[in-house]
Amino acid sequence: MSLDTLRGFDMFFIMGLSGLIVSIYALWPNPVTNAIAEQMSHVDWDGLRHHDTIFPLFLFLAGVSFPFSYAKQQSMGASRKDIYLKIFRRAAVLIFLGMVYNGLFRLNFENLRVASVLARIGLAWMGAALLYINFGVKTRAWIAGAILVVYALVSKFVGAPDVPGADPLSMEGSLVGYVDRLFLPGRLLYLDGRFDPEGLLSAVPAVVTAMLGMFTGELIREQKYSGERKTVMMLVGAVVLGVVAWLGNYFVPINKMLWSSTFVCAVGSYSLAMMALFFYIVDVKGWQKWTLPFRVVGMNSITIYLAQSIIGFSGIARFFFGGVAGLCSEPWAAVVNGASFVLVCWLFLYFLYRQKIFLKV
Repeated sequence: MSLDTLRGFDMFFIMGLSGLIVSIYALWPNPVTNAIAEQMSHVDWDGLRHHDTIFPLFLFLAGVSFPFSYAKQQSMGASRKDIYLKIFRRAAVLIFLGMVYNGLFRLNFENLRVASVLARIGLAWMGAALLYINFGVKTRAWIAGAILVVYALVSKFVGAPDVPGADPLSMEGSLVGYVDRLFLPGRLLYLDGRFDPEGLLSAVPAVVTAMLGMFTGELIREQKYSGERKTVMMLVGAVVLGVVAWLGNYFVPINKMLWSSTFVCAVGSYSLAMMALFFYIVDVKGWQKWTLPFRVVGMNSITIYLAQSIIGFSGIARFFFGGVAGLCSEPWAAVVNGASFVLVCWLFLYFLYRQKIFLKV
């Protein structure tokens, strides 16, 4: 239950909570509220804000769930071939849904952006899942470490051949952008066709983000440790990753768009800490009554991500709450509009929850 609850907490920010927080804090501007509101947006390049943790936390949680799914498939007698096919099929479906989100049905294939958040999740999760079913924990740990070290060295010292003299850690000079310019289908790359934050090469370290989730899922499934012991182990792991990210930041900066090795460690630290917190509260202590609003979102996370680009939730919210917003001052109207959008999205998911309708990929 902690997994669905944390996933729902994470997706609430995608579902409009970030904008609502910005609107609320704009009512009382001061250095503290301004700093919190700033966390609800991405950094331009180097650095880390809360908004930069949403996507990798979701990928991490996709990894946490796989050891449970894999064990269930094995217990039901699924063959290795069946499991492989399911892994490949899930990745393909996520890539396809990512293109749908990017406007596939506009049929403007020349400018269709193929890279997407969902494609990154599909590819990174697939890579981690294939490693999971073929190697033991220690071997996978070495592989994860090797990926991060090699990617850090490449990021630091190998620049884009088509931009000689540029900083390899810049958007213009990075090898990540160069690979996307060469091979990524669709010419709609982020920022003037030079770079895509969900491109090809940066998907490699994202595999480690999913692997960290799978290591965590294995730990949670382990029967020889108590819930308290598992919580402590997760927290220790979070501290270790945080220290590595802090020290490594002097060599390769924390950078979401590059999905730098230090970014993997930083968001891995955050993800582990949040998983430990939710696991302890929800599953160890059994305090579960408060989780429903989050589970409603977490159990249909892909649904709401896609639905916001298909269904006019803003129009529905204005239909029911536009009159109230019109009676308010502009700052309060922004709060009413933001809150009503979140409410309409949540009620849509609650209806699906009550009908036991869940989009599973």
